[in-house]
Amino acid sequence: MVILSAIMKERIISGVLGAGFFLLVLWLGSWWYSVFIWILASICFLEYCRLFGYSYRKPQVILGLVFVFLILVAGLRTQLRLESIALLHSENVLILILVVFFALLVFSRNQFDIYQMAHLFIGTIYIGFGFSYMINIIWHPDGFLWSLFILLIIWANDTGAYFAGKSLGKHKLWPSISPNKTVEGSVGGVLVGLVVSGIFGYLFPQIWPIEYAIVLGFLISIVGQLGDLVESAIKRTTGTKDSGRILPGHGGILDRFDSLIFTYLILHIFTGFF
Repeated sequence: MVILSAIMKERIISGVLGAGFFLLVLWLGSWWYSVFIWILASICFLEYCRLFGYSYRKPQVILGLVFVFLILVAGLRTQLRLESIALLHSENVLILILVVFFALLVFSRNQFDIYQMAHLFIGTIYIGFGFSYMINIIWHPDGFLWSLFILLIIWANDTGAYFAGKSLGKHKLWPSISPNKTVEGSVGGVLVGLVVSGIFGYLFPQIWPIEYAIVLGFLISIVGQLGDLVESAIKRTTGTKDSGRILPGHGGILDRFDSLIFTYLILHIFTGFF
């Protein structure tokens, strides 16, 4: 019990400090936030590669990191005044990454094989575009509020799911992927996420009419949990518990941002907002 209390204390302290710093950088906005997210994206990609046992010293990992940078630059081409460069259009970036990785298959004489290519290509797209959309939204006139809206719903969802699962959880949600998650925890997380989205709808009806806020909050809560399960599935495949150890009590950066990454990808598809 004492050990559990110590772990919980460590988790809460690092969570509060991390959240406070993130909110500060979010409040500073524009380039402060963009550069900070850029750093987080780099760490997440290296942690992702670590899950598959790829050292950051390997040329293919360095190349993948360059491609993550390229995706982020492409997302900021308006702010960087690079709209005229055709290479930075999303579809061209994807084609370039695919072609270069295929070329590496040949020139490495299969030292870099198709399985490594699949892992790195997926990681590059998943992390690159997820964080790119996270950056893009801050440049919108209401970007701070939109970012705060998404962020707080994800945090509320995670917190609600954790405590509801601990206190009420009896039925396993998806034991083959994440044995500790429960149906009760999942429902608790969604309910808390809906409360937060409703508060935003009440406070800022000019941005989110309350019905729209609640629907969006429900979508974010569900997708956020799915994003968490996606990373759990990856870790289950690679036989690892955490993506890293940078955050005491929480694991790696990727462990904390898996829900946000997936949420921004899905919101981009459904809203076309960023």
